[in-house]
Amino acid sequence: MNQKTNEQERLQALKEYDIMDSLPEEDYDNLTSLASQICGTPISLISLLDDKRQWFKSAKGLEVKETPKEYAFCVHTIQNPGEVFIIPDSRKDERFAANPLVTGDPHVIFYAGMPLVDESGHALGSLCVIDDQEHTLTLFQITALKHLAKQVVSLMQLKKKNRDLIAMINGMEQRNVELEEELHLIRRSL
Repeated sequence: MNQKTNEQERLQALKEYDIMDSLPEEDYDNLTSLASQICGTPISLISLLDDKRQWFKSAKGLEVKETPKEYAFCVHTIQNPGEVFIIPDSRKDERFAANPLVTGDPHVIFYAGMPLVDESGHALGSLCVIDDQEHTLTLFQITALKHLAKQVVSLMQLKKKNRDLIAMINGMEQRNVELEEELHLIRRSL
């Protein structure tokens, strides 16, 4: 399968979660707060990528809600869905040195992101931690970031399945009403 088809499938999977531009939720905020505390960074994000932007479902230590996709570190993170992507000092990395997120606010110097991979294998975004100075993570911190990213995905999947279940129940209730009306009409015609 080619890269364009994979990207289209990834975008469709993201759309099915119906999470983009949703309101803040405490469950997600708790996970970003925990990631920031464990990794010792002032910023932690749950970042989701659509075709034009990087949108933050949860942002600890950052007021911005989105950035253009071309500035997103997350674009690089999702290229290897099973691995943590770490940049100890973005100023020394030619891919990021001129990035406005590095040269200006919020001065992303250190970045570590774990892809958010759904059960179909689509990398929808990342759980990342950011610092405005050079930083490293211990093996414990990297492992914790991986586990927290899995929790983000589990939460997304649970919310999606819950929405699907509610829609199915509503459809069944509507069908029951229709059947009751048909039965009532049949009884009246007898």
